[in-house]
Amino acid sequence: MKNKNLNKLLSRCLLIACCLWSLIAVGQSRRLGLGEVVVLAKSNSIASKQASTSKETAYWRWRTYRSDYKPQLAMDGQLPSFTRSFIEVRQPDGNIAFNPVSFNNSAVNVSLTQRIANTGGSIFLQHQFQRFDDFARNNTLYNGIPLAVGWEQPLLKFNSFKWEKQIEPLRYAESGQQFNESMEEIALVAVGYYFELLLTQVNLQIAQKNLISNDTLYKIALHKLELGKISQNDLLQLRLGTLNARKDLAAAEQGLEVASLQLRTFLGYRDEEKLDLEIPQPGPPFQVDVQKALQEAFANRPNATAFRRRLLEAARDVDKAKGDNGFNAALSLAFGLSNRGTQPGDIYRNPQDREFAQVTFSMPLVDWGRSKSRTQTAKANFQLTQQTVEQDKLAFEQAIFTQVSLVGMLQRQVKLTEEVDQVAAMRFQIAQDRFILSDLSITDLSIAIQEKDRAKRDYIIALRDYWRAYYALRWLTLYDFEKNQKIAY
Repeated sequence: MKNKNLNKLLSRCLLIACCLWSLIAVGQSRRLGLGEVVVLAKSNSIASKQASTSKETAYWRWRTYRSDYKPQLAMDGQLPSFTRSFIEVRQPDGNIAFNPVSFNNSAVNVSLTQRIANTGGSIFLQHQFQRFDDFARNNTLYNGIPLAVGWEQPLLKFNSFKWEKQIEPLRYAESGQQFNESMEEIALVAVGYYFELLLTQVNLQIAQKNLISNDTLYKIALHKLELGKISQNDLLQLRLGTLNARKDLAAAEQGLEVASLQLRTFLGYRDEEKLDLEIPQPGPPFQVDVQKALQEAFANRPNATAFRRRLLEAARDVDKAKGDNGFNAALSLAFGLSNRGTQPGDIYRNPQDREFAQVTFSMPLVDWGRSKSRTQTAKANFQLTQQTVEQDKLAFEQAIFTQVSLVGMLQRQVKLTEEVDQVAAMRFQIAQDRFILSDLSITDLSIAIQEKDRAKRDYIIALRDYWRAYYALRWLTLYDFEKNQKIAY
């Protein structure tokens, strides 16, 4: 009769527990998987918008660089340039007279210029028209250059154009790779926030189930105490377990709010519905060849492109220090036609030859070793850059080796922790049934509960470590080893 009453009480408690659990589970929420969160992060997050803006900035910088090497058509001039004043005029006898003047001297110049990157100079075509109006004498004169061809060439000077042709394409390629890397880094950060929230959700579910279970077991223990099948100490231990479960539930709810806010903020998610995350399963096992990973990393990562760029920039600085040694010279040549007249058309009638040649130079006679010091400093910086790049390459390769090994190890770790989780859950169920039948002590039941909770958390943590390693490998190589293709956005 007593066993019959106990079974009825147990049935009622289980029914109440199921109802409570159903009420807890009900609520408006959006269920998301890991892949969906990664997609949301790449499309909606502030970080993704910043990456896109940086890519666009790099694109327009590249366009600016390319435009510098296109022919430049420009117009300049002075319209008008009016003067009314007294000017100093030296007389034939040596005296000075101040004569009044009133004139306008206007000019327009149109030029087409093309840079020559290999030499650092430029060639140009020029057309110039000038008008002089002497208002004091009511006289107008015209002067002009119908056509001129010229060449301006620095001599023995640092040629920045030559280095730009080597560095800027690398910088632009680096910006595209940087965008791909930023998107994969966003995915990696999203995975971290995803599992932080998922772990708090699992902790909340564990706390909820433990509270219901402990409360049910406590009510059963009260009936057992009446029957003399349990001690007062065991009853208090069950009561303590119920109170601890309530405390764990409050802590889990608080942790859930914090983790949910962090993920929402990162994703830019503004909807009011709660996020209910799925427990992701590890993808199908795949093999990663270390040499393949290294090859793809050096081909795809901006770091590898930056290695070459940094060495070129250091070599450029050495060349600049040598070229900017204080001696400056420039050659200017121009050939064309010119004329003057009292009418605008006179400029174009029988124009005369026009030639211009000039070499300018400047050089310090004593610089107290300044040029040599600059050159030696640049050479030392070049050596330091070489050493730093070599060290960075070694660290780069070591990170790839480590990550490839880690992915393989964590694939096995997930399988092991999943099996432990299943065994611990089965053991707890058996322990709970045995306790109800008075065949297990409170201590053994508590151990089973703790092992069950720890196994569940360990499984989620193993999944987190695996998916972090998986996305970190994608980030480090910018290569999808499951699909065997480069990652590009």
